[in-house]
This record gives sequence, C-alpha cells and structure tokens, in this order.
Amino acid sequence: MKFVAFERALQGTGASRRLRITGKTPGIVYGGEGQPLLIELDHNALWYALKKEAFHATVLEMEYNGQVSPVLLRDVQYHPYKQQVLHIDFQRVDAKTKLTMKVPLHYSGEETSPAVKTENCMVNHIVTELQVSCLPSDLPEFIAVDLSGLKKGHSLHLNDVKLPKGVTALTRGKVNPVLVSVVAIAEEVPDPAAVAAAAAPAKGAKGGKAAPAAKTPAAKTPAAKK
Repeated sequence: MKFVAFERALQGTGASRRLRITGKTPGIVYGGEGQPLLIELDHNALWYALKKEAFHATVLEMEYNGQVSPVLLRDVQYHPYKQQVLHIDFQRVDAKTKLTMKVPLHYSGEETSPAVKTENCMVNHIVTELQVSCLPSDLPEFIAVDLSGLKKGHSLHLNDVKLPKGVTALTRGKVNPVLVSVVAIAEEVPDPAAVAAAAAPAKGAKGGKAAPAAKTPAAKTPAAKK
C-alpha cells in the first residue's frame, strides 16, 4: 500500500494540537541509517487506510518529497473517545535486514470439517495473528490456514501449518502452541420428573388448573323419638 507524507516543520504539544485542528496527523519515521523524520499526514486518508488489514501487516510505500521509501507501521495513538488519530510511528525498512512483524491468520473451511458438520463440535480460534521473522520481500499479507480436516478430539497446532517460504514463527518460548481447538457441544438431558409433570396435568383440570373437590352432602339428623 502507498501513502503520502509531508514535512512537519514544528514539533511539540502545541504545534501538534494546531496541526490536528487543520485535519492533519503528526507522525515520525525512524530506524535505518537516517535521522528521525518528522512528518504529517492527511487525517481522513490515514483514518480509512488504518481500517485495512494490509496497512498493519505489510511493507508500505511512503511517498515523501517525490521519493518512495519502504516503511512499516509500528505504533498508532488514538483519541480515547473521538474518531481521531493523535500520532503515528513508522520504521524504515532495509531490504537486507530481517524484520519482526505480526501477521494475521485467515482461517477457512471449518464449516465443512467433520468436527462441525457431523460430530457436533465447535471450533475456537485461540490465535488470530502470528509474530514472524523474515526479510521484507518475504513478508506475507496474511497466512492462510485450512480447517477442513478438523475432527473431534483434535486441535490444530503451529507445526500443522505450512508457513510461506522464508518466514519463521516466533513463539516466545512456547513449543508448538495451539492455534485452534475443537470443543464438543454438550447436549442438555431433560429432567424426567419435569417432563412427566409437564405431560400429565391433574385429571379433570382445565387449562392446567386442578379441579375443585366435590362437596359431600351433610348427613340428616334422625328425628327424636316421642
């Protein structure tokens, strides 16, 4: 993806506040052999670019003073309640130096897997992005993961996924972490007593109400003998 950045002459809290009022977002580009570069971007264009997954996970092309440089998005600061980007950081990319980046996982096929289709199971996506190390030219926009072979009682681990060429996963000490788990859906067993009570209301009742008890006629008192 490509975006346009402009030179930012002033810095500081007051200057950044005035810049935001004019519809611009302050930013900085660092890393590599060059000095940190103060930039400003059009806020609306940046806001919509940030909604795209590729803007967060691929090498970007930054146009600045007529030249295009490869950079990575490293940090974004948002306003706590307004739809506003307060500041943004980019890092220069060296084509010969490996970089570390989080890449999203795109899962597919779980609806047709035996676990979901015939074995009454639910699939949980435990990991949605993977931190990887690779050269900039090998950085994938996303990693596709096919779940069509999932079965009951089995989970998908990192070693089950074929990573793109030149890409190494960084697991921070975890050995073959679980990416997707398969959980059986428990079937509720109805209470026999409750079923019997609902199916057999009191005899003679109308609308589920018990019929009133019949009155017994009072016994006649025998006449006194004269």
